[in-house]
Amino acid sequence: MRRKNVRALVGVATGLALSMAVMPAPVEAHCQIPCGIYGDEMRFQMLEEHITTIEKSMKLIGELSADPGKNSNQLVRWVMNKENHADEMAQVVTEYFLQQRLKLDDPQWAAKVKPCHEILFYSMKAKQTTDQANVEKLRAAVEGLKKAYFTKKQAEHLEESHEGAHSR
Repeated sequence: MRRKNVRALVGVATGLALSMAVMPAPVEAHCQIPCGIYGDEMRFQMLEEHITTIEKSMKLIGELSADPGKNSNQLVRWVMNKENHADEMAQVVTEYFLQQRLKLDDPQWAAKVKPCHEILFYSMKAKQTTDQANVEKLRAAVEGLKKAYFTKKQAEHLEESHEGAHSR
C-alpha cells in the first residue's frame, strides 16, 4: 500500500512538473509594489507593438478567410494571436497605468484615464471584429495617452528616440 502511494505521488508530481514546463508564463505588467522601477517608454512601445500585431492578424484573417477549409488551422492561430495581443494591451493599461502610474491626486487624472478607457474599449472591439477602424482608434487612443501622460519635453524626447530606433 505504501509503495502505491509513493508511485501515485511521483506520478502526480511528474505530471504537474511537465504541465508547468509546457504552459506559457503569464505576462506581468509590473510587480505592483512601490519599487520605483518603471519603464513608461517601454510600455508605450509594447502597446504600439501589440497594435501592429493585431493589425497584421486582422489582415491575415481576412486573406485566409477566402478559403477557410484549407486555411482553418492558420485562421484559428491568427484569431488567437489577435485576441492574446488585445488582452495583453488591456493588461498593460490596467495593471501598469491605471493601478500604478496614474495617481488619483493628479490634476490631469481625467485626461489620462479617458485614453486608457478608450484603449480598453477598442482592444475589446479588436477582439470582436477584423475592422481595421478599431486599429486606428487604438493607435489614436495610445497617442492620446502618450500626450496626456508625458510632459511636452518628455514627449519630444520619446519621439526622437523612437525615430532613432526605426532608422537603425
